[in-house]
Amino acid sequence: MLAVHFGAGNIGRGFIGSLLSQSGYEVVFVDINDEVVRLLKEKQEYRVIIADENRQEQLIRNVSAVNSQTEREKVIDYITKAHLITTAVGPHILPAISAILAEGLQKRATINKTPLHIIACENMIGGSDMLKSHVFAKISEADKPLFETYYGFLNCAVDRIVPNQKHDDPLSVMVEPFFEWVIEKRNIIGDIPPIQGAHFVDDLKPYIERKLFTVNTGHAIASYLGYYKKLQTIQEAMNDEEIRSDVEKALHESGAVLVKKYGWNENEHQSYIQKIIQRFMNPSISDEIVRVARSPIRKLGANDRLVGPAVQYYDLFGQVPLGLVKGIAALLLFDYENDEEAVALQQTLQKAGVEEALFQYSQLEKDHPLVIAIKDQWQHLK
Repeated sequence: MLAVHFGAGNIGRGFIGSLLSQSGYEVVFVDINDEVVRLLKEKQEYRVIIADENRQEQLIRNVSAVNSQTEREKVIDYITKAHLITTAVGPHILPAISAILAEGLQKRATINKTPLHIIACENMIGGSDMLKSHVFAKISEADKPLFETYYGFLNCAVDRIVPNQKHDDPLSVMVEPFFEWVIEKRNIIGDIPPIQGAHFVDDLKPYIERKLFTVNTGHAIASYLGYYKKLQTIQEAMNDEEIRSDVEKALHESGAVLVKKYGWNENEHQSYIQKIIQRFMNPSISDEIVRVARSPIRKLGANDRLVGPAVQYYDLFGQVPLGLVKGIAALLLFDYENDEEAVALQQTLQKAGVEEALFQYSQLEKDHPLVIAIKDQWQHLK
C-alpha cells in the first residue's frame, strides 16, 4: 500500500507518517525542504523518540520523499497510485497544496478508478472539508461528480504534542507518548482505510470540541499566563501552582460545557482533564511558551479554544466563567514582538480598546457580560 503524505515536518514524521508506516504503508512525504527530502530519499528511514523516562525509540522504515516544487510530475504520479493521501502542513498551507492535489486527482481519474481517501490532519475544525473546497475550486463542473464518486475527504481530529527540537540527525523527531487520531466515517467510499491507532467514529464534532476545549484551551491559557509571569516553557508554567490552578479552573468550565452538550460521564471527563494536565507537565518535553502562544488573533476566534467555550458556558449556565475569562485577558497582554498577530493585536488594543478588539476578533457585542469581565480582568492584570 502507498500513502502520500504532504508535510515532512515534525508532526508529519513523528505522528502521521509514523503511524502510516507502522500500518504497512510505503510512505512518500511531499515537502519543499530540500534537505529533509534529500535525507529521506537517501536513508529511507528515521527515528521517532518517545518523550518519557524510558526514551524508547522507534525506527520508521519504508519511507521516501519528493519535492513538490522541483518534482511536480513525480508528486502527480504518486497521487495516481496512492491508496491514501494525508496532510500535516498547517491550515494556512492547505490552499497552496490544493493545485497539485487537484491536478493529480484529475489525472488519476483517467487511469485509476479505485476509491481514494484524503485526510487533512491539521489543528483545525473541518480541515478536510476546507481542503476539498480548495481542490474543487480548481476543477471543472464536469469533473466534480467524478471526484464525488471516487474521492472521500475525511475530517479528523489529531492530538499529539510534538515540541520544537533539534537533533544531530535532522530526521529524528521526539514526540509525547500520548496520541489520538479520530477520523469521521462520513464520506468514506468503500472500505475503511487500515490505519493502526486511528479511531473511526460516526460523529466527529464531540471529539473535535473535546480536544479543542481541553487540550488547546489548557495549552493556550498556560502559555498566556506563563508569558505574563515571564516564564519560558509550558512545563515551568504548569509547575507554578497559581497557573496550574487557573488552567484547571478553566478546564472544569469548558468541561462543564462538553458534559452538558454531549451527555458525557462527568467523572470520566474529569479523568481526561487530569490526563491532559499531566501531559502538559511531562518533564521530558520542553515546549516554548512563545511557540504555543503564537497567533493570538486566530485563537481569539468566536468558535476557537477560549471565546468558544466561554460563550457556550455563559449561554448554558448564565454565569461568567472566570477561569476562561482570565485566560482571555492574559491573551490580550501577549505582546511578543516577533509574532505578527501579537503586534497587530496590541495595535488594535491601543487604538480602539478591549471592547472593539473583542468585537472585531471574537464577534462579541460590546455590552456582553463576558466583554465587561474580560476588560476588568485585563485591567487588573495590567
